[in-house]
Amino acid sequence: MEDEIKEALKTRLVVPLWPHAGVALGLKRGSAYAAAARGEIPCIDVGVRKKNVATSWIRQTVGLDRDGQAA
Repeated sequence: MEDEIKEALKTRLVVPLWPHAGVALGLKRGSAYAAAARGEIPCIDVGVRKKNVATSWIRQTVGLDRDGQAA
């Protein structure tokens, strides 16, 4: 996972679905948006096109604690 994304997961409440959430979950862009459309990734819609994902959900899903370490 890229350092910028790791830092965002530690310091922000929400991150963009792509690339932050998708990369953290190991998904390609199309797969991330398809999973969000199916409701598998809980998104906070901002406007028509922008989707954000709660970092707490991502950390829990990938097994990271608040500091980005494996739980």
